[in-house]
Amino acid sequence: MKKLAVIIPCFNEEQVIHEAYRRTKAVFESLPNPAEIIYINDGSRDQTPLLLDEIAANDTQVKVIHFSRNFGHQSAVTAGIHHCDADLAIILDADMQDPPELIPEILKLQEETAANVVYCVRKSRAGESRFKLLSAKLFYRTMNAMSEVEFPLDTGDFRLIDRKVIDEFNQLKEKGKYIRGLVSWVGFKQVPFYYEREARIAGETKYPFRKMIHFASTALLYFSKKPLTTVIGLGFLAVLVGIILAVWFTLGKLYGFSNAESGWTSIIFTIIFFGGVQLITVGVLGQYIGILFDEIKARPEYIIDEKRNFTSD
Repeated sequence: MKKLAVIIPCFNEEQVIHEAYRRTKAVFESLPNPAEIIYINDGSRDQTPLLLDEIAANDTQVKVIHFSRNFGHQSAVTAGIHHCDADLAIILDADMQDPPELIPEILKLQEETAANVVYCVRKSRAGESRFKLLSAKLFYRTMNAMSEVEFPLDTGDFRLIDRKVIDEFNQLKEKGKYIRGLVSWVGFKQVPFYYEREARIAGETKYPFRKMIHFASTALLYFSKKPLTTVIGLGFLAVLVGIILAVWFTLGKLYGFSNAESGWTSIIFTIIFFGGVQLITVGVLGQYIGILFDEIKARPEYIIDEKRNFTSD
């Protein structure tokens, strides 16, 4: 049977760790597959590291990676994939919004379809605000409109990937990873699995508005050059508006239907418009230059402090 690894990133999840472990292990008992859990402690500042070490000390099916500090959710998932030696991996969040009880159904679908990726599509999202729901829908649709790669709508990192995808993913060298986008970019056979997303069993979201914006900008800029073409279009529009205004004021001066020299509205409008276009253009270019700067430095995506129950320990 194919070996399964469940990858669970954790950041300040002391309130949910034991329940998440209990539910995931209960699922393992119903599986014919050999299975293990890979927890990644992403620099938690509560009791999460101690709880994970306690679980690993009593269960050899549990592996733990401790980061030296908080590197972010995508880096934690990346570390889990890098350290996965299983045939299949499922990415799961510790808050149990994506129920581990669905794992047998996902495995069954993967076996029936011989899929390399089973991506989980949310039919509903319990316990989330209207703003979060609306912004998520807008984000996925904007990504598809702007990117050269088509992404499945209304999906997160909750998905199954097989060894072929894991091996290809591990060869990708960029640091600012948007994992669900990279899995789509890799290709191979990918099938959807529809489910009802549950509310968090405890604690609070680790993706406040500020992190959502950063995550969205990383995803967009790493997967699309269309923002650059958009600002070029704005530049041409600005030039066109400038030409039209110049012709209008000139003809108005000659034929007396415009008194531009006595007004300041047109001047202010022109300055604001051209200034805005320039600032947007410089800002977009700056974002891409910043990405190049981060990649050229070639710093690691994460630093591991300790590991538990790995062969090298």
